[in-house]
Amino acid sequence: MRTYESKQALITEIRKRADLFINEYSDITDSQKDSFYEGVDRTPSQMIAYQLGWMNLLLGWERQESEGRTVTTPHPEYRWNALGGLYQHFYDKYADYGLVELASQFRETVDQVILMTESYCDDALFTAGGRAWAASTPANWPVWKWIHINTVAPFTSFRTKIRKWKKLNAASTQSIDF
Repeated sequence: MRTYESKQALITEIRKRADLFINEYSDITDSQKDSFYEGVDRTPSQMIAYQLGWMNLLLGWERQESEGRTVTTPHPEYRWNALGGLYQHFYDKYADYGLVELASQFRETVDQVILMTESYCDDALFTAGGRAWAASTPANWPVWKWIHINTVAPFTSFRTKIRKWKKLNAASTQSIDF
């Protein structure tokens, strides 16, 4: 897993990878957003819903801890060994939104994650146990790793997926045109 020499380096990478990912959606229409293609495990709308779901979980964990509440990760209704239901929850939650609205929510949520990241002192961000919610699993990761695996890492891997989806979509469209 990649590491960061500073809070600013993490923030810069979040912004860069978020922009690269969401900009891939500029030429996808709402009529295409729910299309599956073999070789890509999610639709375009599901890819954004996944990102929104995890980023909002991060924000929610932080909010709950700040309010003095006990945080259950990943979610009170879902366990780490059964994430399929959680993913379906994300897809269902955002299913009725068009891509313009999803992209807007994505950008706003990235901004909130960046604000949260900026709010941490270096110890809270880079030292294991800096936040109780980050220490709630046996991994006991520092907060930066949680942020990385729920922003930079999936933004990067899902950008590859959406690009593959777009190639398959273009090939499908060309085979229909005579």
